[in-house]
Amino acid sequence: MTAILKSRAPAFALLRLGRVSNIPTVWTNVIAAATLAGGSLDSRIATLLAAMSAFYVAGMYLNDFFDRRIDTLERADRPIPTGEIGAVAVAAIGFGLLAAGIVLLAPFGLLTMGWGAALAAVIVLYDLWHKRNPFSPLIMGMCRALVYAVTAVAMFNEASGAILVAAIALTCHVAGLTYAAKQEHINRVGSLWPLLMLAVPIAVCLPALAVGIEVPLALLLLVCVDVLALRLLVKRPAKAVPTAVGMLIAAICLVDATVVARAGGGLALTAACALAYPLTRMLQRVVPGT
Repeated sequence: MTAILKSRAPAFALLRLGRVSNIPTVWTNVIAAATLAGGSLDSRIATLLAAMSAFYVAGMYLNDFFDRRIDTLERADRPIPTGEIGAVAVAAIGFGLLAAGIVLLAPFGLLTMGWGAALAAVIVLYDLWHKRNPFSPLIMGMCRALVYAVTAVAMFNEASGAILVAAIALTCHVAGLTYAAKQEHINRVGSLWPLLMLAVPIAVCLPALAVGIEVPLALLLLVCVDVLALRLLVKRPAKAVPTAVGMLIAAICLVDATVVARAGGGLALTAACALAYPLTRMLQRVVPGT
């Protein structure tokens, strides 16, 4: 049994480095942006899902590579500090995945590849400069917003005003949860006011409540998760911040569900995005999402 566990350890370290449990949130980003851009969910979606997943995992690998010294002090159980994998290998995989993501976008043309290169650049910027940078949560939010933009350009050859509004809402949600995540290792959040950014996707959705049953249902789910996460952050029981952050990361799927609902994507597609929330939470129990 010990030998089996040791043989599985490197593979698990790779999964943990990539925070692969959160990948469903990237998939729903692509679905939401494609729906909002007016593109049909055809075979091109599979290529975009693969490309955006590569960008996401690359960002997680490079995050641990650039944070390896401070992780030795604050998060010594992570794969690089524990010696499960070398820093050079992590960097090689991370930059290799960024390149793979851009190459996967080649069938969509140079414009889409250019947007993909911009996404790669912002990912590296965040990983290099997020420590002690008060604007880093917004940079992380921009990474997700660029997933919307890349998808829209790939599917429709432009990023419309509707995509911009949805991207701003998504940026605010991700910025809010990233602010909390930056203080995960001390299990407390200082000022709570930056978490008000979580309300932006809700506010954006309110004018569309009369569009159909999908919008209020998706919005209700998002509000419930946000309230539960905020309650944890305020009361601060054991492991409050990691639990709340995991919930808010998974709630990206619910933000996407509201986008799909507002765009008239239908009940089935809205439900698919919403169901990615419990899927992500279940996967986080196997591979930590932070």
